[in-house]
Amino acid sequence: MIDEIITKSEPQFEKAMEFMKEELGKLRTGRASVSLVENLQVDYYGAKSVLKQMASITIPEARTIAITPWDRDSLVNIEKAIRDSQLNLNPVNDGQLIRINIPALNEERRKELVKVLNQNTESARIAVRKIRESLWEEIQEAEKAGKISEDDKFSGKEKLQKVVDKYNQRIEEIREKKETEIMTV
Repeated sequence: MIDEIITKSEPQFEKAMEFMKEELGKLRTGRASVSLVENLQVDYYGAKSVLKQMASITIPEARTIAITPWDRDSLVNIEKAIRDSQLNLNPVNDGQLIRINIPALNEERRKELVKVLNQNTESARIAVRKIRESLWEEIQEAEKAGKISEDDKFSGKEKLQKVVDKYNQRIEEIREKKETEIMTV
């Protein structure tokens, strides 16, 4: 019973991990990355579309992103979406494609990015804790309903904590890797 409760929650934990990875992918590290711009919302014939659904995004050089839209009429809208985003990037439209040069990060900006990284990490930990709390409540309700014994309840709590510790360890590993990436000159 307890193993079922914990096993069915694995997708929730994985979803929290995926969300954290997505958010960290948006952090600029001085290197070009498709994830910086692929989810930007672009006005496309009156509707908002995700950039990756309307253009090919490539990394021709370490500090350059090239965006080739499938419809050249959307070049201006893509350029506007990049300028309006909070990425502080300067796109160059040459009529065929848009190039974005990623400037090198200075020490101050790197420290700011580490702060944002730590905020995202804490958000992921909070999400994991919320999942743990809901599962613990479910285990307690099962004990109150007589489905499991009190001993099973406490062994379930220990199993649950091991799963939570595993995900917190993964979160920390991801954070350390990203911090190293940000601080590398």
